[in-house]
Amino acid sequence: MEVPAAAATAKPLLHTLTFSRAMVANHLFAAIYTCAVLALLYHHALTALSSTTFLSFSLSLAFLFSDFVFGFMWSTTQSFLMRPAHRRVFPENLRKVMREEDFPAMDVFICTADPHKEPPVSVVNTALSVMAYDYPAEKLSVYVSDDGGSDLTLFALVEAAKFGSHWLPFCRRNKVVERCPEAYFESNYPQSNESKQMKVMYESMKKWVENVVDSGKVTDDYITNEQERQAFNKWTRGFTRHDHPTVIQVLSEVGKDKDITGESMPNLIYVSRQKSRNSPHHFKGGALNALLRVSAVMTNAPIILTLDCDMYSNDPQTLHRVLCYFSDATICSKVGYIQFPQRFHGLNKNDIYACEFKRLFLIHPMGMDGLAGPNHVGTGCFFSRRVFFGGPSSFVSPELPELRPDHVVKEPIQAQSILAMAHRVADCKYEDQSNWGSKVGFRYGSLVEDYYTGYRLQCEGWQSVFCHPNRPAFLGDVPITLNDVLNQNKRWSVGLLEVAFSKYSPVTFGVQSMGPIMGHCYAHLAFWPIWSIPLTIYAFLPQLALLNGVSIFPKVSDTWFFLYAFLFLGAYAQDCLVFILCEGTFLRWWSDQRMWMLRGVTSYLFGSIEFLTKCLGIATHGFNLTSKVLDGEQSKRYDQGTFEFGVESPMFVPLSTAAIVNLIAFFGGLVGVFRGGDFDGLFVQIFVAGFVVVNCWPIYEAMVLRTDKGRMPTKTTLISTFLAWALYTAASHTPHI
Repeated sequence: MEVPAAAATAKPLLHTLTFSRAMVANHLFAAIYTCAVLALLYHHALTALSSTTFLSFSLSLAFLFSDFVFGFMWSTTQSFLMRPAHRRVFPENLRKVMREEDFPAMDVFICTADPHKEPPVSVVNTALSVMAYDYPAEKLSVYVSDDGGSDLTLFALVEAAKFGSHWLPFCRRNKVVERCPEAYFESNYPQSNESKQMKVMYESMKKWVENVVDSGKVTDDYITNEQERQAFNKWTRGFTRHDHPTVIQVLSEVGKDKDITGESMPNLIYVSRQKSRNSPHHFKGGALNALLRVSAVMTNAPIILTLDCDMYSNDPQTLHRVLCYFSDATICSKVGYIQFPQRFHGLNKNDIYACEFKRLFLIHPMGMDGLAGPNHVGTGCFFSRRVFFGGPSSFVSPELPELRPDHVVKEPIQAQSILAMAHRVADCKYEDQSNWGSKVGFRYGSLVEDYYTGYRLQCEGWQSVFCHPNRPAFLGDVPITLNDVLNQNKRWSVGLLEVAFSKYSPVTFGVQSMGPIMGHCYAHLAFWPIWSIPLTIYAFLPQLALLNGVSIFPKVSDTWFFLYAFLFLGAYAQDCLVFILCEGTFLRWWSDQRMWMLRGVTSYLFGSIEFLTKCLGIATHGFNLTSKVLDGEQSKRYDQGTFEFGVESPMFVPLSTAAIVNLIAFFGGLVGVFRGGDFDGLFVQIFVAGFVVVNCWPIYEAMVLRTDKGRMPTKTTLISTFLAWALYTAASHTPHI
């Protein structure tokens, strides 16, 4: 069924909403599978009650709890399949319903925090790609939040503004689609004298910036005028990333700074909020709230785009697609934000680390779009500024009239009064005893402030839209080492559990505020890390029992065996089908399910432990950035589809231990069967061990067969071997069931 944007009117069509034909099949399968899950839990309960020893009772309870968690997480997954939807937009009709001079102003927020992990050249490319949007320059302002307070990042943006005066008119004249310079010059771009000259300019600018970053400071040799000198003089001897004054530097101003053709440049503004060691740092959420206030004082555009520093614009028409929703009077009063999926360039063929996150960024948002709309996923999101000041039918007034979403800025952005107010609202103590972070702005209370903010906004009554055009609107980088991938997931796990076990838990507060289906969608994400419980149990207990010849699952000849077979095959078949239907491949799906298993005994497990220690008041590592710096050898191995270990990480220990235990259990079980063992009773355990072994092949390869720098560290292999031996010894001395 297709629902037009402006039903029964003569206005040109701006967007449509189509519900998936698979809804009925999804509902039917969910009903049948739910009955099977309940039957399995009933079987576990019967087994526990009929146990004759403490050990058998304990094992039955362990698997009862494990399968209960499996069942709960599976049920929350089904929430995304209850009403999946697809949208289309028609930006070619936009000018038929509104004039260009009536287009609303847009503020773009780009966030970076560390020039050594997030290269300033990447920030430059992202900034230039959005400055070059097909949109009136006088209505576009780009704010770069540098939470690392680095003069290296400011220098890069100074050079970006200079290069932008050539790049923007070049894009307009040649109707360039890839408006990120790096992406354009890596593509099969038309070879002309102009494009060759532009590439020379870009490479010169890039080298200039990289030289400064490599040297670690901006010396006088790189400063070309007195205005720049005054800007960089703010970095005094006592200036550190955790203790420094506010820095706001206007690098280009609408109406004042022109490109080489005489056209106005968009606003480009560098912002580094004040920091003090005595004041709390709310990391990215705090930086975004500081930008929200600074931009309100300087430009106060009604629509805000948030971007990570490595997520460049890939479609110059994106803002027109957004206006197809925000300009529709029938829905704009309820739509709080429009989320684009995170898409990535540079993924290897089979996406070995499952960094595409197809479910998180594509499948789940489409499922939520048929309900109240997708969650916010941190970048590529267009917000109505009004959304940060209460629900659709309520308004939380900020403490200053200049911060209201309806405030009209009447002075130039470099006026003394404007800059003074901007510095005031970027002060590190400004939020003390205020509603910022609780009722106003981006919400604090979780390391995953994007998920938490979107969740709280929808609990307040706002709806959202998932916009997924054929050409990705934004493209970003992915981590290329397993350690970076797992650390990123561990950080997410801690933040998600902070929401799951708070007073705003989706299973209680969320269900009451949004209804059971949307509440369970958010619950699936919040309780993501508890996958570690069943995955860890199934990674060790059946295998250790198998090594002792103990059967803990139904025999193949038992009727209950077919229930296990149906649950396993049904879940995997549905998962694979949904993945492939969403523009996936079988090999990428295999990588995805393998990484799900690997994360269960690593990032999910360690994230859960870190959350528990945090609750107990024990110091934790806190927020860590994922490095965006690429190493040549690592990049080569990643492109070849080879797993990158290379460093000694505590998370590699349980992973390697599980791999060793399963390998020994699989072959030990087969040997036992050939010697006359009970194949009928041990088949399920042998199958589970074998399935894990197949998934762990990259780990065995890294431990034994490889000699490159990305192999598993010898120390990790030895520790894991010892732990596997210790587990086997302990299990072998445990009385049989």
